[in-house]
Amino acid sequence: MTGDPVDRILEQWAGERPDLDVSPIGVIGRISRLARRIDLAQRATFARYDLDPPGFDVLATLRRSGPPYALTPGALMRTAMVTSGAITQRLDRLEARRLVARGPHPEDGRGVLVTLTPEGRDLVDRVLPHHLATEQRLLAGLPAADRRALAGLLRAMEAGLAPGEDATSAG
Repeated sequence: MTGDPVDRILEQWAGERPDLDVSPIGVIGRISRLARRIDLAQRATFARYDLDPPGFDVLATLRRSGPPYALTPGALMRTAMVTSGAITQRLDRLEARRLVARGPHPEDGRGVLVTLTPEGRDLVDRVLPHHLATEQRLLAGLPAADRRALAGLLRAMEAGLAPGEDATSAG
């Protein structure tokens, strides 16, 4: 056997089920393995600041939205692609740490606006360079041209999926 663990899996299936095209495992298996390693590396970076990836995601979304660094919970929910219950939990934790504040929406009396506090802005500005350094380290094995090509391929792969397609929609 040669190559990485996914190559070994492909060889084993080719021997056991030569009637099946197992080539998707070569892509999906590697994406899954990389996703786990990326998640662990990011969690380690965020943990140094008492954050987790979902909390950082909320703070970063507010920060990159520009002044006044405020969005509705619905806008945050769409960006994070999570349920309203999940975004509420994230906001509760961040608000308890005074990193975000919820208040009435100035243009919609029934609406809520989530605002990045100065403490939250300071934290995300301190974490972001370390987060980017982690991502650079994870990509260090790929030259810039390969990174661009991979980003394009992953964009095309995601665009080819039906909206909301996930593991629950598999046959």
